Amino acid sequence: MRPPRAPPAALALALALAAAAPAAGGAPARVVSLNLCTDQLAMLLAAPGQIAALSHVARDPRASAMATEAMAHPVTHGGAEEVFALAPDLVLAGTFTTRATVELLRRLGVAVVEVPPPGSVAAARAAIVTVGAALGREAAAAALLAEFDAGLARLAAPPGPRPRAAIYAAAGWTGGAASLSGEILSRAGLANLAAELGLDAGGYLPLELLVLAEPALLVLARPYPGASRAEELLTHPALAALAAGRPAIRPDDADWVCGTPHLLRALAALRAARDLLPEAR
Repeated sequence: MRPPRAPPAALALALALAAAAPAAGGAPARVVSLNLCTDQLAMLLAAPGQIAALSHVARDPRASAMATEAMAHPVTHGGAEEVFALAPDLVLAGTFTTRATVELLRRLGVAVVEVPPPGSVAAARAAIVTVGAALGREAAAAALLAEFDAGLARLAAPPGPRPRAAIYAAAGWTGGAASLSGEILSRAGLANLAAELGLDAGGYLPLELLVLAEPALLVLARPYPGASRAEELLTHPALAALAAGRPAIRPDDADWVCGTPHLLRALAALRAARDLLPEAR
């Protein structure tokens, strides 16, 4: 008589997944995040031991505002097989990343909650609510929102002049009024050059137009180590000459790339820079 064969790997993983699934109505016990922004929301809201893995980007200090905290958690590179092997009962994902992984996991019966990239502070607040509910951590989400709202109120723009500022990043990208970075600029009490030029959601700002506009404040991206053609504009002599004649700040990109309360640090930096401008007095 032949001995029974071991179950296929996929079946074994499915059994493990079923065993890890929470009871109906309960909070998920094993959460995997596949997106930088959901990584940070998960770390801010999850109960101890609830996170099974984050995306590997969560540990990158150039992109993640919580790179140090992420070192305490396992990470994945977003492959469906790798994620499924962790037997998650909930996967958090963005709406534009790891599409093949998300679709395959759903076909395998894994619960996936997708969180769109925040384009405004209101969207950032909604993401906190969404992730808090998905984790069964509504009270933690409410507390985080209260702290976030208090910070926004504390840093609210004062009445008075709104000096013109320009965001300038790799390849000449700038954030318009209908973007998260543009809203933060406005909340800091600054007028956005991109909005004046009709770039409502953002777009590419030619260096020549930036120089001719002579904004009161330059908000420059921090170049990544190494070399890239997209970042050559950030070291262009014309931009250097423009920056030499007026205030320029380089907020930490990790603070406002995602709609988490860490964007308060970017808002505080912009507000402080605005208050020092002669045009603000």
